Amino acid sequence: MSGVKLLTVSEDEGEQRLDKWFRRRFPHVTQGAVEKMCRTGQVRVDSARAKASDRVAPGMVVRVPPLPDTEAPSRPRAGGVSAADERMIQNAVLWKDEHIIVLNKPAGLPSQGGSGQGDRHVDGLTEALKFGYKDRPKLVHRLDKDTSGALMLARTDRVARALSEALRHRAARKIYWAVVAGLPHPKKGSIKYGLMKAPGHGRGGEGEKMVCIHPAKMADFPDAKRAHTDYFTLWFLGTRLSWMALEPVTGRTHQLRAHMAEIGHPILGDGKYGGSAQENAGDGWGAAIGGELSKKLHLHARSLTIEHPITKEILTFTAPLPEHMARTWKALDWKEDDVPADPFEVFK
Repeated sequence: MSGVKLLTVSEDEGEQRLDKWFRRRFPHVTQGAVEKMCRTGQVRVDSARAKASDRVAPGMVVRVPPLPDTEAPSRPRAGGVSAADERMIQNAVLWKDEHIIVLNKPAGLPSQGGSGQGDRHVDGLTEALKFGYKDRPKLVHRLDKDTSGALMLARTDRVARALSEALRHRAARKIYWAVVAGLPHPKKGSIKYGLMKAPGHGRGGEGEKMVCIHPAKMADFPDAKRAHTDYFTLWFLGTRLSWMALEPVTGRTHQLRAHMAEIGHPILGDGKYGGSAQENAGDGWGAAIGGELSKKLHLHARSLTIEHPITKEILTFTAPLPEHMARTWKALDWKEDDVPADPFEVFK
């Protein structure tokens, strides 16, 4: 263990969030540990208490409490979950009670195992989400591996059945945020192309790629399933990029990604459906914009609204943006609070 240190933010480090500065200086310390040290007053900025989200600038002095010299080894725990994965998945919890757990699933972590997904996935980490209860919680829906955001689990079979039924009968509302290439016209509308699995396997270990079928031709493709996405343009950067709210009325595999690509506005970072930066489908620009923007998929399950299956209270859960999307918002000077949480309700 090292002693207390007083470290000055350098000119090279520039202005940034305190937790980001801390993690860059001490990469072996977890985000949860940084937040706890801030809450308990162990980390201070210019002798004053500070939150993890506060910003530091060159010349400021940060008090750093004693830290372990290296990260403790990641040992398997009950159910085969390592200590590091246990911390990660527990830090992802947005809300929990004796019936439901809601996570902010990290991008890159599959919901379940499967072809090409590996052994590390949310379903395999549920042992760490028991929180003193006897049974492991159960997934009631899924998000693609590279899609982040609100993901719901049920603590009992009874609650799982009720939530699955609500999702099946569209009694739950899910709103996603995405950055897409180009500017959709009209700026608000619906996409009703059917979806069908293409032969072969797609890249990235996510199974077959989905092919869009025009609504008028659905009868010609018996394997195609009807799909419906509502979209709303929240903000845009000329005709190059748009910040979208997407509501999947149906819940088909890769629905949002395939639908946005089909109308010529692929989601930023979508290597499966987005094409290249040189392609110009419709008035879009391809999914690889380049510059300072991350190449990761910019699709995030921003909010989930559902009636609690036991208390019958209407609950809305909002998931903070993942780090790569937060950097894009900052680069484009987009502010999360400048748009309505539910534009489909506000602008009916």
